[in-house]
Amino acid sequence: MAQVLIKISNRLKAFGRDQSGTTMVEYAVCIALFLLILFAVIDFGRLGYNWVVAEKAMQRAVRIAAVRPPVCPGVPLYHQRSTGTYSSGTLCSTDGGICTETNVQCLLSAPDAGSADSIATADEIWATLQDLLPQGTDRGNVLLKYEYDRRLGFIGGPYVPVITAQIVGAASGNGYDELPFTFVTPLSALAANAGASQATADTIPGSIPFPAISVTLPAEDMNQGTRG
Repeated sequence: MAQVLIKISNRLKAFGRDQSGTTMVEYAVCIALFLLILFAVIDFGRLGYNWVVAEKAMQRAVRIAAVRPPVCPGVPLYHQRSTGTYSSGTLCSTDGGICTETNVQCLLSAPDAGSADSIATADEIWATLQDLLPQGTDRGNVLLKYEYDRRLGFIGGPYVPVITAQIVGAASGNGYDELPFTFVTPLSALAANAGASQATADTIPGSIPFPAISVTLPAEDMNQGTRG
């Protein structure tokens, strides 16, 4: 009996000193954390890349809009008098409110259907943008604004608004939600495998709001004007 106990004791001691398989255990513990960090770098790298490229896309969009016929319906062709008897050629900045203030906005997907020029401008802008915007976006995610600025233009001259191109999400109430950016990797599942509590892992979203991007330029006025 004593001999048996001694053998069992020796085997237990040998088992305690045996390090076979420790590498596999360490690998199993570390791989989830490593993958979490790796995939987080990949996804946030995608986010940074898309932000830089989308900003360049909005710069192109507003530049085209500044030198082409307006996309949105309701943008006037000429600055009109709002009050007074100011003559044609009087700068809108001469006195507050002498030119009619008109502010118009629309999505790139809703140009002025009655104007071939507006549709052509929208098509030209989209042809420039479509390969630069984040995956899943379309014309309905590009908002164009034509806003009056009293420092620009004169009575009877071409309407010279300040133009803004902006990336937006779905319409919500009187405005637009932020465009969502969806992760391609399962960060919450990796966080749980890396040791985070399930409650913590569940708070990791599958998407986050895409950074707001808008670019503004004044329209270009190269016309002498023909109307008073």
